[in-house]
Formats: sequence, C-alpha cells, structure tokens
Amino acid sequence: MTAAPALPNSISHDGSINSIHSMPSHEFPRYVDNPLPHVLPEGENATPLEVIGSTASDKLVIIMVGLPATGKTHIAKRICRFLSFFHDIPSQIFNVGDYRRELCGAQLPAQFYSPENPEGVAARKIACDAALADLVDYISQDGVRVAALDATNSTFERRRHIIQTLSEKQGHRGIKKMFVESVCDDESILKENIQKVKLSTPDYKDMDPDDAVQDFLERRENYMAQYEPVTEKDGPFCRIINSKKFIVSNIRGYLPLKVVHFVMNLHMLPRTFYLTRHGQSEYNLLGKIGGDSGLTPAGIEYARRLAVFAKEEIAKRHDLEGNVVMDDSEVSDDANGQPQQQRPCRLWTSTLRRTQETAQFIQHDTISHTFDNGDTLDWVQFRQMPRRNLDELYAGTCDGMTYKEIEQVFPEEFARRQADKLSYRYPRGESYMDVTLRLEPLAQEMERTREPVLIIGHQGILRILYAYFMGLDRKEAPYVSIPLNNVIELTPHAYGCHEKRYCLMMKEEMLKDGQDEPVTSMPMAAHEGLHDTPGDDKHYSENDDVPSQLLTPTAVQEAAGVRAINSEYSPLDPVMNAPSC
Repeated sequence: MTAAPALPNSISHDGSINSIHSMPSHEFPRYVDNPLPHVLPEGENATPLEVIGSTASDKLVIIMVGLPATGKTHIAKRICRFLSFFHDIPSQIFNVGDYRRELCGAQLPAQFYSPENPEGVAARKIACDAALADLVDYISQDGVRVAALDATNSTFERRRHIIQTLSEKQGHRGIKKMFVESVCDDESILKENIQKVKLSTPDYKDMDPDDAVQDFLERRENYMAQYEPVTEKDGPFCRIINSKKFIVSNIRGYLPLKVVHFVMNLHMLPRTFYLTRHGQSEYNLLGKIGGDSGLTPAGIEYARRLAVFAKEEIAKRHDLEGNVVMDDSEVSDDANGQPQQQRPCRLWTSTLRRTQETAQFIQHDTISHTFDNGDTLDWVQFRQMPRRNLDELYAGTCDGMTYKEIEQVFPEEFARRQADKLSYRYPRGESYMDVTLRLEPLAQEMERTREPVLIIGHQGILRILYAYFMGLDRKEAPYVSIPLNNVIELTPHAYGCHEKRYCLMMKEEMLKDGQDEPVTSMPMAAHEGLHDTPGDDKHYSENDDVPSQLLTPTAVQEAAGVRAINSEYSPLDPVMNAPSC
C-alpha cells in the first residue's frame, strides 16, 4: 500500500518556511510551486503604497486666494493634513501673515493694508517674497511634496508675480501649480469667522473685541477695494463659493485632482464628532483580540448609559460655545411651532456584533430638520448606519488569540509587531497602515457632514480617526489612549481641534478591558506630543442617590467615585492605553 504523500511546507509573508502541520485545518492555503511569492511590503518599504497614482517626483504648489475671513487658512490646513496623514505626502503651509508679523510686528492698523499706502504695499510684498523663497527651497527638495502659499493674493498682478517667481527659481520643470479661491458672502458665516477665529490671532491679541471687529472690517474693505477674482488667465483654479458651489478650470494630474475632490467635502460650519468604543465584549473579558463576540453584562450597562448620554448631551441643542441650550427662547421652532430641543444627529457603527449591541438602546426620535438649501424633512435621530470600513483591524491568523498566546505561539511575529506597530501586518491580516487607507473615504465624509456624529467603533479604528483630527503624526496613532466606557468629543476648528472626554462608568467598571498589552510595545519617545486638549471634562454615572444625568467632577467623585480623565495623560500607562488589535 502506497503511503500518502507528505504535506508540503509553505512560505510565509516574510519568506520564512512554515510547516502545514502548525496551521489550523481551516487555515490551509492552496499549495502551489511558488518559490518567488508576491510579498506585501512593511515598514519603510510600505510607503509607496501610500502615494500610488503619483510619482516620486510629483510636486504641487497650491496658491490660496480670497478675502480675509473666507476660510483660506482652514482649507490650506485641511488639505495639507489630509495629504500628509492619509497619503504620506510631505506637505507644508507658508503663511504670508506670519512673515509679515515677523517683519513689521503684529497689531498693525487697518490703514496698513490700504492699496493707497505705499509703505504697506512694499512691506507686504517683501513678506510675500520671503515666504516664496522658503516655499521654493522646500518644494525643490527630492521626492513628492506639496506646498501651500496662504495669503489673500487678491490681485492678478500679485498672482502673476508668484507664478513668475516659481518659474524662475524652481530650477527644473515638473512643479504643478493651482489656485484655490475661497469666496464667502454669507454674512452669518463671516460674522462667526471674525468673532471665533480672527479675533484670536496675534493681530488682535488683548484688544477690545468691539475695536478689533471694527478694525478687521476696515482691513477687509481695503482688500475688497482691489480684489480681482481668479480667472483662466491666472492658470488652473478651483473656486469654492460658500462651500456649496465649485468652479473648476483646467485642473489636471493626480495630486491636483485629489485636492479638488477633497476640498469639495470641506465647510466652515461648526460640527462635533463623538467617538466611543463598544461596551465590554466577551472577548475583552477573556483577553482575546478581534473576533465577533457580543457584550458582557458590563458592556450592556455601558450601552444603556451611552443611550442616556446620546439623548441628554449629544442630541440637545447647543450654542456656539458648545453649551447645552436650556431656554426655549434660544432654540428654533419645529414645523408645528413648538420649541425644538433636539438637533439632528447621526450614528455610525461597524458591522461587528459588539458595536451593534452597544447602539441597541439609543432612541430614534423623529424631528423636523431644515437643510441649508431650505428643504425640510422628517429626520430620524441616530439612524444607525453600519460601516464596514469601521470594522476593527483584522488580526488574521491571530484573530481570537490573547497577546500572551501570540507571544508564545508566534514569538517572531510578536517581536516584529513590538518593533513597528504602525506598519506591522498580521499574517493574513491587516496593519495600521492598511486600516488608515480604508478609513480615508470615511474621514472625507466626516469632513463633509454638518450634523453631530456618534461613532461606535473599535480602539484601532478610533485611534486613527483621533490622530487625524487632533493633528498627531500617524506614527503616534497606535499608542493613543482610547479606553473603554468613555466618549471623546472632538470639535474641529480653523486652527486645530478641541477635545473633551466623558467618563460614563465607575472606576472599577471602566478598567475591565482584559486586553492589557505588554508595555514593551510602547516606544519610549511615543509620549511626545500626545496630550489631550485641555477642556472641562464631564462625567456620567448611575447611583442610588444620583440619577443618570450630567455630573460635575466633584459630584462624580462624591456620589459614584467615577475616575476623572486628566487633561494630560501618559501613553505609557498600560491601563489607560488599553490595547486592541
């Protein structure tokens, strides 16, 4: 009787030989004669995956155009942030106002910006030339790069001077140029931009608010007197009108079209995101990563408290400062003429069971919602939208294992992940970089949405979204603290993002994550720059004497002992930095 042929060995993704006998039966690959396998890159070699569609020499200069308070700086910052975070393209902003303040000082009178003031005109040209010189030095460096010149650039003569300077000094061909013009004639948006953004700049530091507003309006009038809209004779351009209408002319190439597609998602209206992990799952309790388990009783309790939080905090009407509006006189009326206490809200979850169960108690009231185009419809509050790109990082062969088991069974894989958590890809699974790429469309949708969004997700996913909006380097994303039983409120604005953290459980309940990752995976330098934006933390709790309501930190400590989240935390804390895949 002839013996059965021996099962062959297989080649792993890193080229090493693995025996078929060491693999679970359901993981048997298809065995072929493949001595030269296609190996997916990791670490530094993974970078080309990020800029697919462009070339290593692609360079783009974005020239911003627009009157003051039309959102130019906001647009430039979002473009550079998006390209650098999701596409690993070095991007930098050159703000002419910074050069002007360094040259002439801050708090210059409005007359300085008059076209009839020759000294002011000359000084502003010197500042522009200084910014251009630094921009040229930056864009001339090797590799793909994007530079944004942030200034009013309000006349055809100034824009022609910029193009000529770039053509003379770039030293080689291949640098693409495009204008992005922001037009805003919505008085309500302009007023808010002036009050919340412009008056906080160094130009108006310590000035009386009324005097500052008057001075700024006079400055804007001086620019309006000489303003010339961008036309085809300037070159390729994209004009943004009130974040509603877009005019695109002669835009070609991968990077310019990528920019145009992205800016079509931007707006200047205030909006808020609420990020939370699912409640404690059965796999959390067992210390397993991944999987598709349901919630534990503690997880169900968190789901109930999250539903209260969604109704009492997220859905309530807020003023421009983010405070809940309590007075009926301060809210708009619904279709029946009654004060409408709720604002329209969205709810996104992953497709996995634990996030779906966490959302199960959230109420879905129907309210009247009027869009900015005047259309009114019945809006279903927190209508659940499962998103597959919100699913947790897939651990592949290690799915359902504990970190201790991974260290024992796959010591080499464990060590490789410890060395480079961002780029490491689980066998037959994903890396943080893979997840970052699949989150790009969702991040653009977050930029576009105008209603508050509650996202019930997973630690790995929320780390990436948090890092993107908080301006962290993506190398720091795998080490961001996203504990269970907390809601993180993010409010983007022109110059950054405000953050608040809400603790919904008591200390003993909050810390039962069950997946404490070895501290050795935390690079010693990872803590640099990882700080929460200071804010007034709010806390929810349940207690025999205190109902489920918004509590002050003092009341929380006295009534339920809920742990306050520090305004600054250490990512080296293995408890606060509870891991996932």
